[in-house]
Amino acid sequence: MNSENPLQPPWLNAPPVDPYPYEESHDLRVGPKLHPSLDGLLPYIGVWRGRGRGGFPTIEDFDYAQEIRISHDGRPFLFYESRAWILDEQSRPVRPAGREVGWWRPVLDGERVTDELEALMTTPTGVMELHIGKRKGTRIEFATDAVVRTATAKEVTAGARLFGIVEGALLYAQEMAAVGHPLSPHLSARLTRVAG
Repeated sequence: MNSENPLQPPWLNAPPVDPYPYEESHDLRVGPKLHPSLDGLLPYIGVWRGRGRGGFPTIEDFDYAQEIRISHDGRPFLFYESRAWILDEQSRPVRPAGREVGWWRPVLDGERVTDELEALMTTPTGVMELHIGKRKGTRIEFATDAVVRTATAKEVTAGARLFGIVEGALLYAQEMAAVGHPLSPHLSARLTRVAG
């Protein structure tokens, strides 16, 4: 604190800073070196785009398109970002749909990488899910360990997700327990790599 004026911190009148100086990449050919603990997750790194089908007991089924970006900055975690949009019967965009950001982290036992993963996923609708998972080859199964939501968010109480790389594509299925309904199918999609 500034001893002359304790309410004025020393950085208040400091000069502007340059843009964020560290690189993040979804392409292993450029950017920082992949942290060794992420070697088992390497097939997921990239930009993926494709189509899916969604539904839940309280809503009508719907078709959607989605883009998922999985990147790293050289540290022992992956950054996950997903954005989706609803499609009409002619595959035309109707409106924006779900968005989500999060981080996937391998669990270490000392210096040894285990097949366990932790994932934190957050939505702009006020729901944050902590997932615990296991990786077996290119298959990842996650289940919620905790769900935290804002006072105005939809009542989501649990979730499960299955990811896999199959014939070069990213496939996933997501189940959700919400608004009084038990764990039920919610989303599934097939995405192809478009970058990385």
